[in-house]
Amino acid sequence: MARKGKMIDKEIESKYLDETKVLKIYYPESFSDLYKYNICIMFDGDDYYQMGRIATYSDRLHEDYELTNTIFVGIHYKDAEDRRRKYHPNGNEYDAFTKFVVKEVVPLLDDLLPTYHMGKSRILMGDSLAGTFSLLTALRYPNTFGKVILQSPFIDEAVMEQVKQAKDHAALDIYHTIGEKENEAKLTDGRTVDQLTPNRELRDFLEAGNSNYFYYELEDGEHTWKYWQKDMIRALTTTID
Repeated sequence: MARKGKMIDKEIESKYLDETKVLKIYYPESFSDLYKYNICIMFDGDDYYQMGRIATYSDRLHEDYELTNTIFVGIHYKDAEDRRRKYHPNGNEYDAFTKFVVKEVVPLLDDLLPTYHMGKSRILMGDSLAGTFSLLTALRYPNTFGKVILQSPFIDEAVMEQVKQAKDHAALDIYHTIGEKENEAKLTDGRTVDQLTPNRELRDFLEAGNSNYFYYELEDGEHTWKYWQKDMIRALTTTID
């Protein structure tokens, strides 16, 4: 199926990462400089475009008026090791990658695109460890990113502690899903871990103090794109005005 929107690649020579990163930016078919746009930044960007079918869903939801003026921006990784270095809180490039997103990606997008320049119009989205990075980054910079979509985020005691220490989680709009069968989630590093229990702990904490928190357990859901893709329409239409 041919795309109705337009995809462009934009390179950033990152001084924080000391490497060239590519932003894959998808404009809706109806794009016009006369309007303001929400920006949804997706970590694991190529996966969201290919397995998550984001461009297809953007076309469909904009056409049906279920999604309003939203531009998607994908940021991808080199390989599994690079992904962990940048996304995991203990990764040796985690802080540099965070600065890259906040201090290089956001200013570039605000300069390039007709955005609202407001936190609530910027959404971070990620699956698994990319979801973890999305959540912790939004908690650290709540005035920059006001909404988060978490699909089966990796949660451990250290991540939970960071969430609990954050002061402004109640200000975020958070969409959070986990699969019912993720008590035996197979991670990219080959380990099988229980992610259902810690995600339920995260739910209990966030539900207690956040009125804009949406949580769903995917029926028979596993730690795979098959289930994240199926939930994509609800994730987008629930989170993005």
